[in-house]
Amino acid sequence: QVQLVESGGGLVQAGGSLRLSCTASGMIFSIDGMGWYHQAPGKQRELVASITRGGATNYADSVNGRFTMSGDTVKMTTYLQMNSLKPEDTAVYYCHRVLWGVDYWGKGTLVTVST
Repeated sequence: QVQLVESGGGLVQAGGSLRLSCTASGMIFSIDGMGWYHQAPGKQRELVASITRGGATNYADSVNGRFTMSGDTVKMTTYLQMNSLKPEDTAVYYCHRVLWGVDYWGKGTLVTVST
C-alpha cells in the first residue's frame, strides 16, 4: 500500500504564490515518477508536472516557467512551487504515482486563485 498526502492549498490572489507538498508513505522508496495533476471544476484531470529518475522535471505548457517541482528523497516528499498564479490555475491539485502497475492518488488539495 502507498499513501500520498497533499497539503498547502488555499486561497491566493492572482499573481501570488503557493507551495504544495506531497508526502508519500508505505511501500514506496523513491520519489521518481511522482507527478502533480490538477482538476478544475467540470474539466478533466490534467498533468501539471512530474519528476523522473535522476530528478528531471517536466511541465505542462500552461505552467512552464511559473511552477517548479522538486523533491526530497529523505522526507519522501515532493513540492510544487507555484508562482504568478492565475485564476485559471484554480483547481484541486492531486499527487500521483504509478507503482507496480497501480495508480495511487492523494485526496487532493484545493487551490483557489482570486482576481
